[in-house]
This record gives sequence, C-alpha cells and structure tokens, in this order.
Amino acid sequence: MKEAFLYRDLVRALVARDLKVRYRRSAIGFLWTMLQPLLTMLVLQLVFSKIFGASLTYSNYPVYALSGILFWNFFSQCIVASMNSLRGNAQLLQKLPVPKAVFPISTVISGVVNLVFALIPLFGLLLVTGHRLSWSLFFLPISILLAALFTLGAGLLLSPLAVFFSDVVELIGVLLTLLMYLTPVIYPEAIIPARLRWVVHYNPIRSILEVFRDPIYNSKVPPLSHLSVSLGIAVLAFAFGAWIFRRSSDRIPFYI
Repeated sequence: MKEAFLYRDLVRALVARDLKVRYRRSAIGFLWTMLQPLLTMLVLQLVFSKIFGASLTYSNYPVYALSGILFWNFFSQCIVASMNSLRGNAQLLQKLPVPKAVFPISTVISGVVNLVFALIPLFGLLLVTGHRLSWSLFFLPISILLAALFTLGAGLLLSPLAVFFSDVVELIGVLLTLLMYLTPVIYPEAIIPARLRWVVHYNPIRSILEVFRDPIYNSKVPPLSHLSVSLGIAVLAFAFGAWIFRRSSDRIPFYI
C-alpha cells in the first residue's frame, strides 16, 4: 500500500484509463452505469411481483433489489477486472519497475467511482417510492469503504492466481454466479427455508452487503455487533489477499 501511494499518479492514470475504455464506444457513456442496474431492477420487479405477489410491493422491493444489485455489480465486476488487470498490463509490467499491486488497486478504485455514479438513480428511487429517508445515508461512505476493502482483498488474492492458471478466470466466473444466489442480493432472506438459512447466515459476502444495504433500505446505521463482524471480515480478507499477492508478485513477470 505504501508503494501504491508513492505511485498514486500512476494509479490515477490507470483509473482514468479504465473509465474511458469502459465507455469509449458507448453512445451514452457513464449513463449506462446508472441505467443498467435500474433496468435490471425493473425486470426483477416484474418477475418477482408475479411470483411473490403484493408482499414485495409493500416492502418496497425496488429499493431492496436495486441496492443489492449495485453492491453485487461493484463486487463481481471488480473481481473479474482485478483478475484480468495483470495480464492486461503485461507490457507495462515488463518495461517499468512499478509495484504490481497498483493494477488491482486501480480496478477497485474505478469500481468505486462507478458505484458512486450508480447511487444517483437509487436516491431518485427513494424519493419516487416515498421510502423513508434517514441520516443513516451519511454512513454510506463507510459502507462503501468496507466493501472496497473486502473486494480489494479478494482481488489481490485472485489476480496472481489468474496469471499462473488461466482457467481460474472462468472458474471464478461460475463461482460468482453461484455466490450471487447464495447471497440475498435480489431475494429477501425471509423466503429461504429455515433449514437452509445457515448457508446464507455464514456467507461473509452477506455481512458486507447488509452493511451497505442497511443505511439505504432499512434507514438505519448497522448495529455495532454486525458492523464489527463485517469490519473483521473485510480486514482479514484484505490482509490475507495482500499477503498472498506479496508472496506471489515476484513470479508474476515470468507468467505474463
């Protein structure tokens, strides 16, 4: 992290490049960041309302679903981008003595920028649906920081593995799909059969998700007990990912 800070100008340039490349050929550019999760939520609202009836309407399912989608898009897209970041910058890594960690770090930072833009339609949805607004929304920067720390840890862990074993990218793509269904991103946790709730309860991603969702959907700051657990998970994920990355970084140039 100290080396990444010393190369902060490079990180800033990589973030700007990632954002430009992502929307280079898009007619509406950054608007897709806001429009895509909103359209996904509308599709889910149509599908789930026919299955679960009016109960989702009364509990303001659109806000619940959109907040979960924003979190999951940030997490999954950052993981995939982190795994591809080292191979995608192979020429730069081979020519310049730069810290290799700046590449997964820059992908997570660009993901945070996209997430901030994607929050705009969510705030609009809160107003349109008459959802109760609370001072807890000011807690969102801390929620985003925890999500970013957890995601960066996972990215640091997986990015060297994706260099050493190219199949890891495909495997993680499948696992991310499975994890999405094991995490209450688009469905209320209450619909899970009691005998299976332990699977969701012990899912570490769920803890991070709920810290992100509580200030928005539940209009409250996460309880201290829940917040401390989520902070511990995020710090452990980051520490373990950084340790693995540091041990593997010297071998990366020989595989890209």
